[in-house]
Amino acid sequence: MAGLLLLAGTAALLDRLFPLPLSRAEGLSAIVLDAGGQPLRAFQAPDGRWRFEARVADVDPDFIRMLVAYEDRRFYRHPGVDPLALIRAVAQAVGAGRVVSGASTLTMQTARLLEPRPRTLGAKLIEMARALQLEWHLSKDEILGIYLTLAPYGGNLEGVRAASLFYFGKEPDLLTAAESALLVALPQSPERRRPDRNLEIARAARDEVLARVAGYGALSAAAAREAAEERVPVARLPAPFLAPHLAERLHAAAPGRPVITTNISRDLQRALEDLAARTVGQFEATANIAVLVVANDGRRVVASVGSAGYFDRRRAGPIDMTGAVRSPGSALKPFIYGLGFEDLICHPETIVVDRPMHFGGYAPKNFDRIFRGEIKVAEALQLSLNIPAVAVLDLVGPRRFAARLAEAGVALRLPTPGAAPSLPIALGGVGVTLRDLVTLFAALADGGTALPLRDRADEPGGAPVSLLSPSAAWQVAAILRDTPPPPHLLPGEATATGRHIAYKTGTSYGFRDAWAIGFDADYTIGVWVGRPDGSFSAGRMGRDAAAPLLFASFGMVPPPGPAALRPPPPPPGTLIATQNELPPGLKRLRPRRDEAGPEIAALEGGPRLTTPLAGATIEVERAGDGSLPTVPLRVQGGTMPLTFLVNGRPIATSAFRRQAEWQPDGLGAASVTVVDARGRAVSADFRLIAAGG
Repeated sequence: MAGLLLLAGTAALLDRLFPLPLSRAEGLSAIVLDAGGQPLRAFQAPDGRWRFEARVADVDPDFIRMLVAYEDRRFYRHPGVDPLALIRAVAQAVGAGRVVSGASTLTMQTARLLEPRPRTLGAKLIEMARALQLEWHLSKDEILGIYLTLAPYGGNLEGVRAASLFYFGKEPDLLTAAESALLVALPQSPERRRPDRNLEIARAARDEVLARVAGYGALSAAAAREAAEERVPVARLPAPFLAPHLAERLHAAAPGRPVITTNISRDLQRALEDLAARTVGQFEATANIAVLVVANDGRRVVASVGSAGYFDRRRAGPIDMTGAVRSPGSALKPFIYGLGFEDLICHPETIVVDRPMHFGGYAPKNFDRIFRGEIKVAEALQLSLNIPAVAVLDLVGPRRFAARLAEAGVALRLPTPGAAPSLPIALGGVGVTLRDLVTLFAALADGGTALPLRDRADEPGGAPVSLLSPSAAWQVAAILRDTPPPPHLLPGEATATGRHIAYKTGTSYGFRDAWAIGFDADYTIGVWVGRPDGSFSAGRMGRDAAAPLLFASFGMVPPPGPAALRPPPPPPGTLIATQNELPPGLKRLRPRRDEAGPEIAALEGGPRLTTPLAGATIEVERAGDGSLPTVPLRVQGGTMPLTFLVNGRPIATSAFRRQAEWQPDGLGAASVTVVDARGRAVSADFRLIAAGG
């Protein structure tokens, strides 16, 4: 008894003096997974190895049965050292005069993986002691988990999960019998048996495993024969590389975390990355694309394309443009009007005058340098007019506007740090990110309630914040839903899916950034197109460059739910009225500051023709078939809508446009007349002559 107590005490002292060396099992590669647990991107361990944590529950049960049958049939019965195997190995060695078979158990192999040593008798004794120590502290499944994590598979692959991903492109819980047999065989001689370098040796080793485990009853003979017919991989697969920017950011935020599960939809992510890669070729060599898709339910980021090509250095591919600070152009205007609706400063049917105005020392101009005169607020937002938006922001207050966005989690970056927000923020004189804009537009889809975006599956949802009142959010969404689609595209509700898509575009100064952000009941999608270095672009606009990508992206998300197939009803208390039915205070917008520019007199007098001018002579050149080119007709001022007539005949034009195209049927004198909604008219006589005639 005293001897047993002494032995136990000695073992306990040695265990305390020499604790288990588990640090190597903790030096893992990180892997970022999609919402379904499939790999998106992996990051090597600090020592340059691919080494992923693997538990027994993560691996196909047939693999575990094969491994135990081939390596250590009494694994679940011995205490870490197998006396029967040890006696057999010694007897065989004595009889043959050389080592015939080993006596290493899986536990002893695990000890050797944790603490590699030269193959000597002393090292073997230490392995045996460590094996007993492992069995003392850990369960059989925990010991197997360490083996499954550290076993060598050739090159810089360690662990069954790394081997399964790089040789078969799948998780180890999906292994076939043939694949399991190959992975059982490889750790015995990982470099010699590497299938990417020694195919026949690898195949022979696999078949040996199949035959032996079939002989032990761990696999049927028929299954073993069938497995032996499967091909052996001849090359390693590349590391998974989807959503690389998002994965990189999440890994950098938690560098010690071995597994990060995201909300990304793998198939959607791949489809959008392919779309961006195909589309970016339409632009110049230094342009790039970013796309962000958020499920409105819980604000889950289900796709995040940071650039059209991570490794494309010309396009600054490694930069995640979903988080780059850029000018939003007109993309913030919906929220300016939303606050105006909430404060009852204006209503979608309110008349606003689009004319030259000075707001103190600030005199904005419309993007196209044309003034529309009297126009409804809804139309001003759909046409993205600058002066009405600035007039509403002047009444709302730039500081209050910026503070409301900050409460919703979007801090506007001003050109000068510490400066106060001012009116130019209405036209893009501020910095935001694509993630910021998607956060804001997702709030419009959710009745005005803002929530932070969630990249990780385990990320808390965050506290909801009211960006806009439900009525104001509904009014803005209804206006954006009626915005005409990009050229050559049908409205969402007219497509096969029937989605009702509300969207807004934006173009920053110098055409640096083209934006399109849209939403329906299910998803909010944001698209950015531009040059990552912020340099000028050649006339690229949000409607032409980004909006088609937005609609194409909506075509790739899952089919719409019932709520996305019909516009939502207005919330209780929403004022639904025509312009004539509005209360007097809402019929017309009354700017706080109304300093007229020199052009105002002409505008207040009704419509004014700018092309053609009265008495003009226009030279035209016939086409090869003898036809004449169209003649543009342009107007300033007047109350929309306008009616165009040439030689007394109406000319078709889009509603609320201040220009039309007339197709002449011959040369000579012509007369154009434009009549506005108040009946005010302007006319001009002009003459068409042949070029050079």
